[in-house]
Amino acid sequence: MPGSANLNIMLKAARKAGRALVKDFREVENLQVSMKGAGDFVSRADLAAEKILKDELMGARPTYGWLAEEGGGEAGQDPTRRWIVDPLDGTTNFLHGLPHWAISIALEHKGTVVAGVIYDAAKDEMFFAERGEGAFMNDTRLRVSGRSKMIESIFATGVPFGGRGDLPATLQDLARLMPTCAGVRRWGSAALDMAYVAAGRYEGFWERKLNAWDLAAGVILVREAGGFAEPIREGKSILEDGDVVCGNEGVFDKFAGIIRNA
Repeated sequence: MPGSANLNIMLKAARKAGRALVKDFREVENLQVSMKGAGDFVSRADLAAEKILKDELMGARPTYGWLAEEGGGEAGQDPTRRWIVDPLDGTTNFLHGLPHWAISIALEHKGTVVAGVIYDAAKDEMFFAERGEGAFMNDTRLRVSGRSKMIESIFATGVPFGGRGDLPATLQDLARLMPTCAGVRRWGSAALDMAYVAAGRYEGFWERKLNAWDLAAGVILVREAGGFAEPIREGKSILEDGDVVCGNEGVFDKFAGIIRNA
């Protein structure tokens, strides 16, 4: 599907960085890894992918702002537009040889995400969306699941790793949700979890204390595929607060009600 010039820049950048990551993934045992914090690894591949993305995106749009996981934020000459980038969402999976990780790129305009790309390079699944133009995976139009019964629905989340203080809240969520549904998955990539909601593979996803680069592209994908993506605490900003609950029309109200009843 032909998209805007900005979307095509995003797709090209994601594919270029994806090729480099796949090459490194095949040699994962040789990666030079350093610790950034408890349970949060940074690899040479992660940093190299961010450089590729920054060169491509900022090279094409040098006046835009920049926010990324490893490189931090930079104001642009154009204060209304900003790239929001995670070069490797699912780093721990990547370093353990698990083929479930992605590149996430979003374009924000005047505080609203207007385009998003999530590229699962290991499976060559390119998820993308533009505001008002729908969501796609490769050449296929995406729609959220049509299921409306909680007991038939599968949900996804991230279970906090050691040292994070939000584990008790997540365990309480699971205790309330799991008796009502067909299962909960924890696959280790928030970006792909949201892409999978857009693709109808999950009925919903929720997680707390994420960063803007984890969420931005996924939010527009879910919404453009006909789903809902809202802050867990109503009235808050998803990107600023880092808490999100999303799902299809059929189960969203019941699902969100369970998660919000913390």
